[in-house]
Amino acid sequence: MTVPRADLVVTARARADRRTKDLVKRLEAGEIAVVNHSDIDLVAADALVDAGVVAVVNAAESFTGRYPNLGPLQLVRHGVILLDEVGLGVMELISEGEVVTIDGDRLLIADDEVAVGHRQNEDDLVARVSEARSNVGQQLELFASNTLEYLRKERHLATDSPDLPPSTVQFKGRQTLVVVRGIDFREDLLALHRSGYIRELRPVLIGVDGGADALLSLGLKPHIIIGDMDSVGEAALRCGAELIVHAYAGGRAPGAKRLRELGLQYLLFESTGTSEDIAMLLAYERGTELIVAVGTHNSMEDFLDKAPPNSPSSTAGATMGLRRWSPAVWPAGP
Repeated sequence: MTVPRADLVVTARARADRRTKDLVKRLEAGEIAVVNHSDIDLVAADALVDAGVVAVVNAAESFTGRYPNLGPLQLVRHGVILLDEVGLGVMELISEGEVVTIDGDRLLIADDEVAVGHRQNEDDLVARVSEARSNVGQQLELFASNTLEYLRKERHLATDSPDLPPSTVQFKGRQTLVVVRGIDFREDLLALHRSGYIRELRPVLIGVDGGADALLSLGLKPHIIIGDMDSVGEAALRCGAELIVHAYAGGRAPGAKRLRELGLQYLLFESTGTSEDIAMLLAYERGTELIVAVGTHNSMEDFLDKAPPNSPSSTAGATMGLRRWSPAVWPAGP
């Protein structure tokens, strides 16, 4: 790992997007990523590092101190310059592929200063992470309160049978592997692949959004791809997997538009919670013997990474607060 020098000046092409997970699809090695991402999470940081960026310019605050968020520290420790809090205006100033310069706390286009921010360094981030850890009790209290409130409002999820999509995949008598694009998901999936688990037991393979691409990268074709469909590669969508779009309360399904444009057939699964929640819910209700999950969110910090401030906990988050699950292997089935 190479920590960037505070006085290092870098000039490179820049690409901007308010959605980090959309931006990483377009980034090329050696470029500068311009984002609007409050509390850059570890998964996003890893994706930016994997894309080979030399710097990240953030319109928002990469580390708010709300919880011990390791994303910004991950970037800096991998030699990525992190220029923070330059303001939303920067998103409109930079054209796709335009050459920009980061000099100290300043962002320049053709020698003209267009924004000023705060350049993060490892020592400050380490200190802030330590401080956030000492204050985590307050966030834990809020997390627990939100979870209980969610259970009160959505108690039907625990008592009523969900309206499942008419999936043609056979779950009974089989285990299910759910792959989510989360922390360490690649390493965990590779370990399962090398262990012979997938080859010998032939579980149902469910890719949750970008998790489908991870399966394909190992030569594994998912049986089902489920989610918003916004971070899945087109090759995965066309691999022949059954496509299930996550529809939210009221039937709103943002992912359906992309699949219609691609001419692909799909099913809808209307449910609250996250896409990983409904992937596990589908497997459970269809009678799978065991759910093995990689990349899922299973700690308070994971959920805070994924959710905006003061948002209600997801279904899995509520479950986590009531029952002690193993972080990787969850028993399932009636």
